[in-house]
Amino acid sequence: MFINEVEFEVDAHNVNAFPTPLKGEVAFVGRSNVGKSSLLNSLFGKKIAKTSSTPGKTRSLIFFKINTSYHLVDFPGYGYAKSAKSERNRWAALIEEYFQLERPRRATFLLVDSRVPVQSSDLGAFEWLISLGENVFVVPTKIDKLKKSELQKKLVDIRNAFGGANAFLPVSTLTRHGLKNLDSTLRNCMRGDWNEQE
Repeated sequence: MFINEVEFEVDAHNVNAFPTPLKGEVAFVGRSNVGKSSLLNSLFGKKIAKTSSTPGKTRSLIFFKINTSYHLVDFPGYGYAKSAKSERNRWAALIEEYFQLERPRRATFLLVDSRVPVQSSDLGAFEWLISLGENVFVVPTKIDKLKKSELQKKLVDIRNAFGGANAFLPVSTLTRHGLKNLDSTLRNCMRGDWNEQE
């Protein structure tokens, strides 16, 4: 696995708290309750990203240092209606500021729940990221929850909806299906080895 060392570095509630850039950086974004923290813990090989049964737990940009040379940025989940509007606006402003900065960002991984129809909030996030010129990898999560025939149909729907994505990387943290492919893609993104992606 690419990630052999990971440490929590910064829980940033404003731009001034962002750490000094390293060699490369990727962002992980997605709706609340999409399984982002569980997926990160599977990639990290230990429980370091906070998981909760309550959606919307992450309320800042969390920077993890990977292999002493890279950053993985965990974004707050969007689409959680119970969060106060003022809080959602603050998160949105922080996210916009992050993407406006000149950092060595290689890619953004957009997590989508494979169990539900394509969500307008996911499409909105994807289209916004594409408009910024970001390299976007779409990661359908929780694929173990669907029968094989249902999954194939859902993956077709996702590919059709998110045309223009760099790649589609379906995963399950329960069965670990797709984690090796996601890990190798993460490695190539961090290092900038675009021609070596598997």
